[in-house]
Amino acid sequence: MHPNLIEHIKKFVDLDENEVQVLNRYTKSHSFRKKDILLSNGQVCRSLYFVDKGCLRMYFINSKSTEQITQFALDGWWLTDFFSFMDNKPSEYYIQTIEPSEIISIDFHVFDNLLKELPQLERYFRIIMQKNLAASQLRIKYLYQMSKEEFYDHFTTSFPDFVQRVPQYMVASYLGLTPEYVSELRKRK
Repeated sequence: MHPNLIEHIKKFVDLDENEVQVLNRYTKSHSFRKKDILLSNGQVCRSLYFVDKGCLRMYFINSKSTEQITQFALDGWWLTDFFSFMDNKPSEYYIQTIEPSEIISIDFHVFDNLLKELPQLERYFRIIMQKNLAASQLRIKYLYQMSKEEFYDHFTTSFPDFVQRVPQYMVASYLGLTPEYVSELRKRK
């Protein structure tokens, strides 16, 4: 039984008790320690990951051999490398825990069967992916539209949980800033 996942799904579509039992057959629970790797560059991403409790990050290693964070996921968020998951091709990303985490996964090889048995989940995942895409588009707009300081202020105001739970250097990486610049901004506040 995954009460947080069930509650999240029920915000968007209906699920009765029998359907909850079906969903439970298709999901797996995992406990991870801080800094555990769920996906490595070069591996095929074979699961969708729901953060039941904890925090994840997705990143790649750039041409300067520096980690570049592209996404975070806190409690109640999904995270996966969709290109790798959909196309069954090696990932260019890493997915790692930032803190001890409880993760619920749905494996690629059962995902279509789950959607056939519970067709309303097709709508649920469409809504989740639309929200994810919209957030990514807005992030890109802010990246180009705002000054570095405005972008940092917007992020810290909009997502105070991240500032509390994610190390400063990771926030800097996600925002495309240096840790030193973020430190300077924090001192000014």
